[in-house]
Amino acid sequence: QVQLVESGGGVVQAGESLRLSCAASGRTFSKHAMGWFRQAPGREREFVAAISWNGGTTHYADSVKGRFTISRDNARNTVYLQMDSLKPSDTAVYYCAGKSYSTSYYHYDYEYWGQGTQVTVSS
Repeated sequence: QVQLVESGGGVVQAGESLRLSCAASGRTFSKHAMGWFRQAPGREREFVAAISWNGGTTHYADSVKGRFTISRDNARNTVYLQMDSLKPSDTAVYYCAGKSYSTSYYHYDYEYWGQGTQVTVSS
């Protein structure tokens, strides 16, 4: 069992940066692939980024590629999402998620979810 708690959301202006953190409890964190998803009002939850259990493989949505960086520190049971050059279109609730084995682009593949953290980017 893995429990996830996100932090680091907030209100920023376009072009600024934020770093989201996701702290995991449970001894099996290092065995899980991790992902970040986001959901804006009236829209479906969408994939943002994912990272393999050892950090060796990462994937990004085209909309964030080159601006966002996912990373993890297994010693601290934490996964991060560095978000640079933020745009108003990045405004959403951001969720951290975990799954066994390999990474996935699909939210329904993930077994564990955090409560979400709000990111608001003003123009």
